[in-house]
Amino acid sequence: MTGGDRRRATVLVADDHGAIREGLRIILEANGFEVVGEAADGEVAVRNAAALRPDVVLMDLRMPRTDGVVATARIVADGSSDVLVLTSFDEDELVTGALEAGAVGFLLKTADAATLVDAVGRVARGEGVLDPRVTRRALGLIGRGADPVVAPPVPGLTVREAEVLDAMRDGFSNAQIAEQLRITVPTVKSHVSSVLAKLGARSRSHAVAIARGHG
Repeated sequence: MTGGDRRRATVLVADDHGAIREGLRIILEANGFEVVGEAADGEVAVRNAAALRPDVVLMDLRMPRTDGVVATARIVADGSSDVLVLTSFDEDELVTGALEAGAVGFLLKTADAATLVDAVGRVARGEGVLDPRVTRRALGLIGRGADPVVAPPVPGLTVREAEVLDAMRDGFSNAQIAEQLRITVPTVKSHVSSVLAKLGARSRSHAVAIARGHG
């Protein structure tokens, strides 16, 4: 929704460190996004997301009062916005929780500005974003934990659904999947919805984690 699009994508930045929020605002606004609000804790993030309805909530995980996992779950349940999580390697439990909560993207705080801008843009366009390092770490937690994110076996997918899922695992957008498989974008969206339903996934990133967990 940047560049040639008429409306700039809107972003809410949620992080308990003021300097980080300011830095993210500068980067995002310099690259065509509109930062419509900020939040220093999860409770404010939920409230501001409901009031402002931004395209993307850029969500820190460790915040006071209400943490980023709970805030993500509430925002997703309300349908306020898509959530792109900013995380770090020492947040194992929170990463797993955010995956279950329905975050559509994971990005490490060590990401450079170009990666951040690309990720926010992709989420604003309805795509999912997975930092491979975060994905591997989350899958390791699934394998070790007593209460894994995915308990039931994965039901069988059709050949086309399996192709769509493979493309999702490669990080392709709906438009890219449509081009690769020579089908329409609405058809891709239909297959994605079917894949999520069959896998019991709450988001594209969750579906990809499930698929990778099952090899």
